[in-house]
Amino acid sequence: MNWRPSEIEVNLPGDDTEWWVKVVGMLEQNWALSVLFSGRIQILFVGDTSGVFDRMQFDEINAARLALEHNGFKEYGSDPSLQQFILPPTLPLHEDWHDNGPIYSSGRYWRS
Repeated sequence: MNWRPSEIEVNLPGDDTEWWVKVVGMLEQNWALSVLFSGRIQILFVGDTSGVFDRMQFDEINAARLALEHNGFKEYGSDPSLQQFILPPTLPLHEDWHDNGPIYSSGRYWRS
């Protein structure tokens, strides 16, 4: 029997998939995607292989976008230089983990 990670249903707050990205090292980036979850905005933090390793909730989309920008994430779709050398993860997303645990929601690598 092959183990498969559980897929995550993605409900986007708008019509498009709005990826944000933070380059954290050589050939390593963290991706963020805002989704609707229980009437609130939830940012899913995603690795290159489509695995969700952390989450944070916000009351509205603009607060989520400002927080991402404040924490060094760039909107992928509006940055042609990023689009030249990296591609966002593909859907569907699945549950995953980060070697260092929930790095953003823990506050270790997140500025309020």
